[in-house]
Amino acid sequence: MQPPTDFPPLTNEAVQALLKTKTFGRKLHIFSTTTSTNTEAMALAQQDAQDGTVVVAEEQTSGKGRLGRHWHSPPGDNLYCSVILRRTPSPEELPHWLPIVPLMAAVAVARAVQTVAGLRPSLKWPNDILIGDRKLGGLLCESTLGDPAKTFVVIGIGVNVNIPPERFPEELRRIATSLAAETGRKFDRATLLAALLSELEIHAEALLTRPPETFLSGYARLCSTLGRRVRVHLADGDTVEGLADSIAPDGSLRIIREGPQSGGLLEVHAGDVIHLR
Repeated sequence: MQPPTDFPPLTNEAVQALLKTKTFGRKLHIFSTTTSTNTEAMALAQQDAQDGTVVVAEEQTSGKGRLGRHWHSPPGDNLYCSVILRRTPSPEELPHWLPIVPLMAAVAVARAVQTVAGLRPSLKWPNDILIGDRKLGGLLCESTLGDPAKTFVVIGIGVNVNIPPERFPEELRRIATSLAAETGRKFDRATLLAALLSELEIHAEALLTRPPETFLSGYARLCSTLGRRVRVHLADGDTVEGLADSIAPDGSLRIIREGPQSGGLLEVHAGDVIHLR
């Protein structure tokens, strides 16, 4: 029997029937339209929503990307979700744990995509999901600090699932892709969401019981940024070029500089990375 070419909208019942998690997704909010799942999740977290609460939307009108960018979020085709993470370490360990969360989540998404679609994504530092040189998805982590007892992180995830290439905006067609575009078939987003939440729960729990540095080797194996020449637009407005050498223990990207400061090692904590040919 041929698999269906189209799948119904996401429903709580459909997702719950597929979940294998203990807590992630057991409390699930599904919106037909919202500004941003991260915005909704941040609001719920500030109202003491439980660990593992998930917000999903069929459409985002103001989807958030990194560095203030807009995330293209048309209705019905893709997966847009945000997960509230309250399982945090001690206040002493928190500064070392927070920078690793986006890298951990990126690995979880890549493994879920491999499980569901049979593809082998790579990661562009810090948290873009790639197939070849095209972007399949991305993450945006937001947190609130202050009282350690009330610290939480919202992990926002966007994956292009069933959108065909011609439906991307013109400026994205050369640089974006989807599961359907890569495989020639469509996918049940509920199945992908359940797999993603399972991977994320396993990785989030392990991050509390193992040193953060142990996750970096797994991330590095999937990171296609390493070993490439890159151009990085830094948060302060400067631009540097060089060879992406390694991931530092705090999750930053180590670059061997080119140009006037050739040979110098720079650790990039935040910035926009471009892979150079």
